[in-house]
Amino acid sequence: MSEPGHIDPDREAWAMFKGLPRDQPIHMLNLIRLRPLADYPADHPDHGKGLTGREAYQAYGRTTAHIFKRLGGAQVWAGAPQVTLTGPQSEAWDIAFIAAYPNAEAFISMVRDPEYQTLVAHRTAAVADSRLIRMTPAEPGEGFGE
Repeated sequence: MSEPGHIDPDREAWAMFKGLPRDQPIHMLNLIRLRPLADYPADHPDHGKGLTGREAYQAYGRTTAHIFKRLGGAQVWAGAPQVTLTGPQSEAWDIAFIAAYPNAEAFISMVRDPEYQTLVAHRTAAVADSRLIRMTPAEPGEGFGE
């Protein structure tokens, strides 16, 4: 039996996130593995429409973009993963991107926004597994790890 995917932060991770400085810019690394078919709850308008995970994730991005932008968020990097060279092959990803926020409070405001909380159902229906990693932005150096 396979482990269930990681879709949302757990309480401990969320508490750690909120315990870090809230007034500094942050970058959020997103690694997303999509479901072949979206899994909407029975009471959602898109339930039973046969949407793919990718279509549901695109609906999530499209419908929440105005909230993300209003809070000062911007996507600063996106890539299409091709192969995992180092690491378990089971951790292959369909989508990878980095979202920048002016501060952690903006991210917290987004996830607490009542409209966002309704629209995030598209993400939940789309995602089989994910990683969301908070990072402090830094200027890259000449060599790896600098």
